[in-house]
Amino acid sequence: MKRGFGDGGIDSRGPDTWRLRYRVNHRRFTKTFRGTLPEARKELRRLIKSGDDGVHVVPDKITVAQWVAQWIAAGAPGRKKKRVGPRTLERYGELLRCHVVPTLGARPLQQLQATEIDTLYQALDGQVSPRTAHHVHVVFGACLGTAVRKGLLATSPLARAEKVPSPGESDHGMALEEADLRTLIGGFEASPLYPIVCVAAFTGARRNEILGLRWTDLDLVNKTLRIERAVEQVRKQPLTLKEPKTARGKRIITIDDGLMTVLVAERERHLRIVAGVPDGATVDLSLAKQRLPEDALMFPSPEGDFSFSKLRDPRAVSRTFKRRTRKLGFAKLRFHDLRGTHETLLLDAGVPLRAVADRCGHDPAVLLRNYAKRTKKADTMANAVIAALTRGVLGNG
Repeated sequence: MKRGFGDGGIDSRGPDTWRLRYRVNHRRFTKTFRGTLPEARKELRRLIKSGDDGVHVVPDKITVAQWVAQWIAAGAPGRKKKRVGPRTLERYGELLRCHVVPTLGARPLQQLQATEIDTLYQALDGQVSPRTAHHVHVVFGACLGTAVRKGLLATSPLARAEKVPSPGESDHGMALEEADLRTLIGGFEASPLYPIVCVAAFTGARRNEILGLRWTDLDLVNKTLRIERAVEQVRKQPLTLKEPKTARGKRIITIDDGLMTVLVAERERHLRIVAGVPDGATVDLSLAKQRLPEDALMFPSPEGDFSFSKLRDPRAVSRTFKRRTRKLGFAKLRFHDLRGTHETLLLDAGVPLRAVADRCGHDPAVLLRNYAKRTKKADTMANAVIAALTRGVLGNG
């Protein structure tokens, strides 16, 4: 079918590969596009419109920095063409703008060479941690991969790089022994963080999941806690609530009487605030007409004007936790290590891996790998089993 002047053209160049032909200001352009025919038509319309709007960029003139900015603005879509979350997008932008753009940003995207990427990685070696360098490689690879799918590049030069950064050995944190955990919890008893630390230590919930808990998530009869949201913190933006990334993240956790006592006491303190009852005054709160708001958080922000729905700053919680743990003699302990401690103590006690993974919203394989790197008991326990088997089979000892 003959197309009108200015409508452009599409030619097949193989399975799901098309050559797009179009004009901008009477100048002809071509672009290779990979995707379905409807997607190719959509891309052609976009290119023509960009010329009409005066924002067209000649494919062979776009720089690495310009493409990085476009990719981030589009939500850093990957192979599945889905946008990433705000916090992840912020991290992707930081990695590319801080470590790629200063070195390669001025280079035309289509002229980027594998040797230049090798030089970039060599420069990163020693300047950043191996894990950060690996993250730069992964994110930059996704960025260039999208450029290939868009037809801006025939192939990704990153695929021809000589040596890519290895992630190295990641820090899986530390796990406290039961006696140390008892000391830690006791050291927080007079702190406003006490109930938060207790929830972390005895449920294995993540910090931002805990700060997203509402009182409606606590089932006083069945003694359970429902996890279905978390606080999301993106730089220079207000705190928000988000759903877990995976279905595994939504879960119901059974809690023990000790933790229930701590939470009931905290809930009573909040009810006193609603009812205007001063601390220490004896009153039957069940008779009070006031009730906690439906969106009342368990651990709202203590900063500024008090509101039950005001989200607490996660980083402030971690800073306060760090200051106190140093005084208690746990200088290297992170707040997230309470989650690792919970998982490790359960696994050391013989609780099945699947049960622990379900309780903590974890992938079982990842949990097992992290646990093996945190604990010293696993190998000792395995050795004891083998020793008993050897005695039984060989009859020695």
